Amino acid sequence: MALVFTSFLYLIAFSGAVASNKIGINYGRLGNNLPSPARSIELLQNMNVGRVKLYDADYEILNLLSGKNIDVAITVANDEIAGIAANQRLADQWVYEHVVTHYPNTRIRFVLVGHEVFSSINTTQDLQIARDLVPAIRRVKNTLRARGIRNVKVGTPLAMDMMETTYPPSSGSFKPELLEFMVPLLKFINGTKSSFFIDVYPYFAWFQSQAMNQTSINLDFALLRTGNESYTDPLTGLVYKNLLDQMLDSVVYAMAKLGYDDVNLAISETGWPHEGGPGATRENAAEYNNNLIRKMSAGPSNGTPARPNMAIPSFIFSLYDEDQKYGPDTERHWGLLNPDGSPIYQVNITGKAIFD
Repeated sequence: MALVFTSFLYLIAFSGAVASNKIGINYGRLGNNLPSPARSIELLQNMNVGRVKLYDADYEILNLLSGKNIDVAITVANDEIAGIAANQRLADQWVYEHVVTHYPNTRIRFVLVGHEVFSSINTTQDLQIARDLVPAIRRVKNTLRARGIRNVKVGTPLAMDMMETTYPPSSGSFKPELLEFMVPLLKFINGTKSSFFIDVYPYFAWFQSQAMNQTSINLDFALLRTGNESYTDPLTGLVYKNLLDQMLDSVVYAMAKLGYDDVNLAISETGWPHEGGPGATRENAAEYNNNLIRKMSAGPSNGTPARPNMAIPSFIFSLYDEDQKYGPDTERHWGLLNPDGSPIYQVNITGKAIFD
């Protein structure tokens, strides 16, 4: 059974492998000491970044990206979802202002509706946003189609807290209370050949395994280091050599349990903090991100054990440390660059040094 499943996914995945292995960077701006947008775009170009993800659809930044050889993901804010879901005219207006005005000179390739919408459904308002998510996504896609824009994919980034079970990967399942939202989302993504975007952080899984005094996850395994560390899924027999693959395949199997076994994956956020907590060092951050880049930019793509050779578009978090973010100290220390544009640590995006 597992061999048939894996082989089937391999055939589906292989055709898109070469075209989708450019590495992206998340460009967040929750800081009071960050370089200007113009300087930031210059730095992205100097780094040979293939993609950038914005947490909004800022006019100045999209204008600055015009004519640049960088694919762009833009975001519809969570507080805009309800209005767009209820009113096609609002969807039309949003797409006109944030896509049509800049496209195709700015290479917008993804519209991401919301950010981790399913992570909080405790309040009436949050629950309504979750219910409005897929209707809003559909309206945005309808507008793009009406405009004749067919190479911009629409999706939404979700966090790994959507999962009920992740271990072993073959037992992967979504939280039961999310199924009413997840099924229509998967139906849309599958029908439009978009991608299931995941914010996936092996650092947090490793950190939690230390904090809970369980059998801790090996640091090498979390950092994607090649070595003797491996794990064999008892049901499928698939061998895992790093934690990221385990986490991604748990989502693959969760989708398959709902009848969607060929939905594309994309990593909307991943990375490693360089300061602020256990294991958060520059050396570990550099190793994780460099290992990630080698894995995700390989040609042909490596994929995962359940998705061999599947290209997984990936965005590293983040371009800068953002000193105005809330939460534990690590939240403010994920950046690749200092405020003056110098590297916090060395990262190699394409096989040649990104910094002189």
